[in-house]
Amino acid sequence: MQLKQEANTEPRKRFHLTARLCKAVKYAEELELLSRSAKCDARSKLEAQAYHAWMRGTLLFEREKWQESIEAFTTAKTIYEKLAEALNEEQRAIYLQRVEEIAPNIRYCAYNIGDETAINDLMQMRVKSGGEMSSNLDILLAQTREKQAATLSEVTWRGRTVPVKSEQIRGFFLSVQETDKEVTAAPDVESKISVYESLLMGCKDALQILRDELKADGNAKQRTQRAESQVSGVQYLYTYVTYIRLTKTIERNMLLAESLKENLVGSQTFTENRKVTKPQDLIRIYDIILQSLGELPLLPGLENDEDIQLEVEAKTLKSKAFRCFYLARSYASIKKWRETSALYEQVLTYISGALELFKKIRTKPTKTDLKELQELLNTVNGLKYSAHASSILDTEAPIAGITNLEISDNRPLIERLEKYQEVESVSSKKPNLVTFPPDFKPTPQKPVFFDIALNHVDFPSLEEMQEQKKAGASIGGFLRGWWGGGKK
Repeated sequence: MQLKQEANTEPRKRFHLTARLCKAVKYAEELELLSRSAKCDARSKLEAQAYHAWMRGTLLFEREKWQESIEAFTTAKTIYEKLAEALNEEQRAIYLQRVEEIAPNIRYCAYNIGDETAINDLMQMRVKSGGEMSSNLDILLAQTREKQAATLSEVTWRGRTVPVKSEQIRGFFLSVQETDKEVTAAPDVESKISVYESLLMGCKDALQILRDELKADGNAKQRTQRAESQVSGVQYLYTYVTYIRLTKTIERNMLLAESLKENLVGSQTFTENRKVTKPQDLIRIYDIILQSLGELPLLPGLENDEDIQLEVEAKTLKSKAFRCFYLARSYASIKKWRETSALYEQVLTYISGALELFKKIRTKPTKTDLKELQELLNTVNGLKYSAHASSILDTEAPIAGITNLEISDNRPLIERLEKYQEVESVSSKKPNLVTFPPDFKPTPQKPVFFDIALNHVDFPSLEEMQEQKKAGASIGGFLRGWWGGGKK
């Protein structure tokens, strides 16, 4: 498989691949001759013939001998189908897988012979297949587009025709034309996303080629702030391819958003077997979509295009409405009703602005966008009043609880005889009737006085009494001194 992929770009590898296939065909032919022996059963003989036809068809396919190759592949396919019918279910799957591998090569050979409908069959096979089968079909489709690209010499976009010189760029534009058909034919979301991923990979390679051409073009570097008519052809192609990349990325992300909405809590398609989608997951996707939409008006050559500016502005308001809606859902999940109500009002503002802008667009059909916005408007009108009612209920609930709240009284019965209350403490084995042991009570003791009133008491004068004492003392001292009683 790796050698086959390298052979598409390197001639030496292709020569090596052809040489190895020649050896394989030779060995397969010898195996078929040996299987014709009588010792081999019918199943082994048929398997050897089918293998030889398959290897021979592969060699002729690489040598581009389409008629001989389709005959060999048809022989191998017929044998494998007959073997699958004759065996049980377990062994049948092996042969049916080989039939599925051969079918794209038959359709490709038919296309090269002249069957124009074969390319549509290849695209349907590409959508329904997966794994190695899908990569093989990608190679076949790329080879088919290379042949178709030889007739695509110019491309027209926004009223301007630009020549396309590179074959890889031509092949990319052909794949863009086929993408819508492949997405429509895809059976599920995963297949559609796979188609978009394949296109975006080709878009990346095309942008790199145009970027190299712009570097080689010296005039393209000086095109800043010029009018659209002065933009070079290569620069205009670069803008066109970038526009395709951004728009297809937006479409891919919208598909992802739709698939996530299916398992959002509260949706009609919600199932517990799948991963639950949170509003935050959708918010991130719409952030990416808004980022891509913001880059579109800034592309060189589209600054003065009023149609694109109007379309991008309308889609931006639509994406903001959905993003704001799921942001409100995330706040509602944590019961922040005030923020939820405010966000719902903002959603209604975005929706009214988007509806007005979409009605002004005349270049593209906007029925789908208008329908989605109308459904969102009806949903938000219902949820807005629900959030308002929930906010009122959450506010009144604590007040009602406080009014009905009964405070339990744990005092002994003797202290609350005036109030009837049924409590277990009275009817239990140890009823709480009185406080025991009783609490201590303060009692009066011997008072302690402080003599602070003495400072405010006026005592009577005692001066007269003090003079009499002094006089009596002087006469007695005189008499003692006279009689000699003063000395010993």
